[in-house]
Amino acid sequence: MLKTGVDLLHLDRFVRVLKRHPVRLRTRVYTEREQEECGGNLPSLAGRFALKEAVSKVLGTGLWRSGVAWQHIEILRNPSTGEPELLLHAAAARIARDQHLDHWSISVSHDGQYVLAFVVAYPSVWSG
Repeated sequence: MLKTGVDLLHLDRFVRVLKRHPVRLRTRVYTEREQEECGGNLPSLAGRFALKEAVSKVLGTGLWRSGVAWQHIEILRNPSTGEPELLLHAAAARIARDQHLDHWSISVSHDGQYVLAFVVAYPSVWSG
């Protein structure tokens, strides 16, 4: 079965939350590798936040339900192409495996104050 997830994030809202809880948000939401790649780049941090939300929608769990934590969904940049790549860990990986979701396509777009994340997943054996 083809599954999709989408998330729209207003950058100002994200920045307000990040300013209120800078350390807690970064350490709770992002892996060390994500933090290293993004540094202080707010659009990159916001894009990864939105992608994580969209992935959780594909999994059907949201975040924290079924044991899925923010850091179980990791978004890294492909060193060759620069496009985002998805790595699933712990509960997120288990749920994806249980649903036979092993092909993923993720995309993020920034436009002014908005960040849009779109995620598609489907199993290897797909009758779509």
